[in-house]
Amino acid sequence: MDLLRCNSHNFAMSQASIANPNPARDLSAIRSVVVKLGTQLLSDADKKLDVAFLGHIARQVALLRQRGVQVTLVSSGAIGAGLRELNLAKRPVDLPRLQAVASVGQRRLMDGWADAFAPFGMPVAQLLLTRDDIDHRTRYLNLRNTLAAIQQLGAVAIINENDSISTDEIVKITFGDNDILAALVCEATRAQLLILLTVVDGLLDEKNQPVRRVPNLAHARALVRKEKSALGKGGMDSKLEAARMVTGCGDQLIVANGRMEDILPRLLAGEELGTLFEPAQRKPHSRSRWIGSIHPRGVIRVDAGALRAVVEKNRSLLAAGVVDVEGDFEPGQCVAIYGPDAICAARGLCNYSAQTVRRIAGKKSGQIRALLGEAAYEEVIHRDNLVKEN
Repeated sequence: MDLLRCNSHNFAMSQASIANPNPARDLSAIRSVVVKLGTQLLSDADKKLDVAFLGHIARQVALLRQRGVQVTLVSSGAIGAGLRELNLAKRPVDLPRLQAVASVGQRRLMDGWADAFAPFGMPVAQLLLTRDDIDHRTRYLNLRNTLAAIQQLGAVAIINENDSISTDEIVKITFGDNDILAALVCEATRAQLLILLTVVDGLLDEKNQPVRRVPNLAHARALVRKEKSALGKGGMDSKLEAARMVTGCGDQLIVANGRMEDILPRLLAGEELGTLFEPAQRKPHSRSRWIGSIHPRGVIRVDAGALRAVVEKNRSLLAAGVVDVEGDFEPGQCVAIYGPDAICAARGLCNYSAQTVRRIAGKKSGQIRALLGEAAYEEVIHRDNLVKEN
């Protein structure tokens, strides 16, 4: 508690903002937050893990905990910490060495977080996740229960991608330096706000000024730049994908500069810092939110009529409207649905394998029953298992 008081000067400004009856942003109802910290943010000038900075974040989390706000951290930095521990000058390019560096660095990263929270009497819990932990329904529900129990026990969950065994996400730039993982954790914890802390002040406009509010993702995408940090895997494009996932579930997302003093309590106090992505009006039910978070294992392309039926009329996808199939998926797995405009319009759990969908594409119900007999379903994807994209 004394450590919190020692740093109360800067927090007083945040408390004054709380007392302001007309804050720039009203986040007073927020009680659960996911905070993601990128690799570059967690690194010092020598591109090594900045242990002192972990202490600053821990103090801010402790302040939020005092205000009754639960905080879950998604922390990058395992590979960066491994580079430091192994005295390597640069990040390896081959997968086995990358995974080895991540294995060494993850232990060092968690040591740093444990030491940072220890002065505040807050234990930490490590969770290393792969994409399958989200895509598999039972494992996903187990994850939700574990996170809830960690919070009830008063610990702080520190979550990272399991780089030591995950082959896809460590290599693919599209996964985006834990941005998408943070969005998935936000869904699993039912957090009302996701804060992506980085080394920039948010989404910048054409004049390099921060965009404070984004009600429309289409406009925001036009401002995305393709630069990425030397240490990180993501960019602002991955942050927009995370924003699509979070705001589509009716929650909020902020991209802000993590090096700004007391950034977390100031954000929760309502200061207009960083970029706020406003939530969609609708809030889908739990199963739809989970389907929307699953990584598609393939693509089903449909004609204009089928696209209208799915998107505008909330109908099931029938085989008659299918024109092409991509990928290799099994029954029950998630697929993305694309229309003639080559834009992903929806995703859903498919009743058939990719091989079977190819056999029945374009066919009517009677023809499908003749081909498949008792194994035939009326729908390729039932409307209860369909989620429209934002």
